Amino acid sequence: MAEVLVLVDHIDGVVRKTTGEMLTAARRLGEPSAVFVGTGFDTAKDDLARYGAAKVYRIESADVTDHLVAPTAEVLAQLVQRTSAAAVLLASSTDGNEIAGRLAIKAESGLITDAVDVQAGDGGVQATKSVFAGNFATVCSTSHGSPVITVKPNSIAAQESPAEATDELVEVSVSDGAKSARIVERSEKQKSGRPALTEAAIVVSGGRGTGGNFDPVEQFADSLDAAVGASRAAVDAGWYPHSSQVGQTGAQVSPQLYVAAGISGAIQHRAGMQTSKAIVAINKDEEAPIFEMADFGVVGDLFTVLPQATEAITKAKG
Repeated sequence: MAEVLVLVDHIDGVVRKTTGEMLTAARRLGEPSAVFVGTGFDTAKDDLARYGAAKVYRIESADVTDHLVAPTAEVLAQLVQRTSAAAVLLASSTDGNEIAGRLAIKAESGLITDAVDVQAGDGGVQATKSVFAGNFATVCSTSHGSPVITVKPNSIAAQESPAEATDELVEVSVSDGAKSARIVERSEKQKSGRPALTEAAIVVSGGRGTGGNFDPVEQFADSLDAAVGASRAAVDAGWYPHSSQVGQTGAQVSPQLYVAAGISGAIQHRAGMQTSKAIVAINKDEEAPIFEMADFGVVGDLFTVLPQATEAITKAKG
């Protein structure tokens, strides 16, 4: 069975849920082999085995870890050549997409980004993409090489499949050109206590209807252990950070549940959340476009609806 390489998405060995999702997808295509770059492997190895990694390639060389994405792409290209991998899966993120683009060139392989599903099909690997602001789904395949695919978080349900993973410390060879951008300092990101926007299973977003007061949105999100997002109108007004913007020019999310509070549903916003599994809309305007795509809609003032919902959820949780 051909190997499928999965670049582990982690922070100092703490494996992100995207890795479990990619390993689940990899099992559909062949034998999952995880590629772990950085430190903290002892912390990560149980999670990798739990989701079916049959083998783990460990990359600990400072030539890779002390630089930006170029060395990682070179090392992956070497592993692709060595293993004749059936495919390479990476998380669809800023780093993941850049590594994937560089890898595709080096490995002379086809590239598919932002896949929401991956399957073995006639003639090879097939990936499904959501396109044109989520209005269409396309099934894609590559014409040559080992397909390089970035997978959107929350698109594929992670399923455990315990395996006895073996690990190998890989000796790497990195070109001088790949080491031209070196990391000189790292600082821990300030924690909000909420899950990351692009990885959260539940996202609660506020828009123009908040009038700049995101307190009800944040309190409702906290009752659900959800991430907080914002529309472009709210961000442009300076009411919420740009890093929280959901939309075509912001973060693209695919949570299990998306709650849009005080958001009209312009096409720019819909492009960033239309692949959510369930959508709840809260808006005073019953003609708001967001209701056209909502699975459940509430016509009402978010300052009345959200506090009541927060209270009910808090009581239900005991």
